[in-house]
Amino acid sequence: MSVVPISLAEVEYTLYEYAKEVLKFDEPLPEFNTRSPGLLESCISQPFQSYDGKDLYESFYDKATILFYLMIKNHPFQNGNKRMALMTLMVFLYKNGYWIKTSPMKIYEFACMVSESKPADKASIILLINNFIKKYSVKRRIVMG
Repeated sequence: MSVVPISLAEVEYTLYEYAKEVLKFDEPLPEFNTRSPGLLESCISQPFQSYDGKDLYESFYDKATILFYLMIKNHPFQNGNKRMALMTLMVFLYKNGYWIKTSPMKIYEFACMVSESKPADKASIILLINNFIKKYSVKRRIVMG
């Protein structure tokens, strides 16, 4: 299965604008151009890195997992990293024919747990994220016309 990546333009124009308008919390999202230069780009390209002709993240779930982890833990934005990580994951899943089927509160609580995790626990958190995505992702039904 060929995995469709998410682009910087999608993050900027689709995800950011949606998160800014719909996922309003006490702390607004700062302007997109205040992101850390190169850091966001690194987060969205990392799942597709390879070495010696072999993908570092082989499966679709591995790619989704590291994307979500890096969007939260690398803090590419001044604020709203969990919101942006959730939106990025959902669009990435959608583009690849999947969706997360669980309550918004469960996803939010999960993102908070990842955010609060210690760097030393990265391997176990990666496994938890991978299991969460596998458990709650479902094949998306495509409705035509």
